[in-house]
Amino acid sequence: MEQTGTHAVLTSPSTPMTGVTEFTVTKQDLLKELSELQKVVQRKSTVPILVNILVQATGNLLALTATDLDLSLRTTCPARVKREGSCTIPAHKLHDYVRLLEDGDVTIRLLENNWVQIKSGRSHTKMVGLAPEQYPKLPLFPAESAVKLESHVMRDLIAKTTFAVSQEESRYTLNGALLLLKPQGVTMVATDGHRMAYVEYARSGPGKESRALLPKKALSQLNSLLNSSSSESIQFAQNDSTLFFVVGNRLLTTRQIMGTFPNYEVVLRLENSNRAVLSRDELFTAIQRVAQFSDERMNSIRVRLAKNEFKVSSSNAETGESEDIVQTTYAGELKSMTFNSQYLLEFLKAVDSSSVRLEFKDGESASEFRPEDSMVQDCTYRYVVMPLRV
Repeated sequence: MEQTGTHAVLTSPSTPMTGVTEFTVTKQDLLKELSELQKVVQRKSTVPILVNILVQATGNLLALTATDLDLSLRTTCPARVKREGSCTIPAHKLHDYVRLLEDGDVTIRLLENNWVQIKSGRSHTKMVGLAPEQYPKLPLFPAESAVKLESHVMRDLIAKTTFAVSQEESRYTLNGALLLLKPQGVTMVATDGHRMAYVEYARSGPGKESRALLPKKALSQLNSLLNSSSSESIQFAQNDSTLFFVVGNRLLTTRQIMGTFPNYEVVLRLENSNRAVLSRDELFTAIQRVAQFSDERMNSIRVRLAKNEFKVSSSNAETGESEDIVQTTYAGELKSMTFNSQYLLEFLKAVDSSSVRLEFKDGESASEFRPEDSMVQDCTYRYVVMPLRV
């Protein structure tokens, strides 16, 4: 049976093959995979082998692996393999070099002392590699426990939540997003303690229940893989410490964050009696203009709600002041609150609605933003933001 890229990614041996290897691959195919792999690899590492990618040539395929020990990516591309075997090559150096080659075939051959020869047209280069035996052994995909998830759902979950993940390393369990799989749907939640993004897709569940904390770097890499793939679905699996995502011919693995995620359900129990509906585009551009004059430390803007009027303003002794008004359906009493402008802009960038609804109690309690007329079916998107205390 002909070997496929996905099959090779899932079943390839974790121990590299030894011996001389030589193969030919097109620049386009190789560069496409290197562009994703080099995002995983650090340019410098205290462990030299981690700066390299592992290249395994077998059959009519190359299996390429990159890892920083927390995050790993394994991918394949077609090749004409003259001699099966493996080698390691500096990831960023190889990517930068191949990117500058003219279109055509690239031939790579392992030399003595783990040097690697690269030929393409009139270009001839040698790079210093390391012994493939030094490369870390990575966990194999647990196919028996895998579930299928819709690609467009995962892409949307990530886009609507990742920006709310905490940037503070000390808040370990907030350095990722919570993925919840239920028979009736899929949910993702992220918070940094000041705001929370919650997205739920009903009737898109994998048929089994599980939960996992996905690190932000893994979310970013998964999003990149989803955006570059035409696959309508992906495979997801997990064991006690590792999460696995198969996207087309690529396998992404990441250590899951261990710990207890905050009780997000309590945050969602809001009793906000005031509502205002605003044009998403008008609100976005108004905040962008006003935010140019907010203080750099807090990015604070003042919001004043009156009948049919949403006024947003800011002032800075060094740069000036600004004020903008957006029409709204609000008909209640005069209310004022202060927000971090970036928190609002990030939500408005992610929302897929021509108008948004703001629900609030007063200027000191958590407010909630939602899409008013979402074009995505079966999707619930809630964004809770704490006002600034000034």
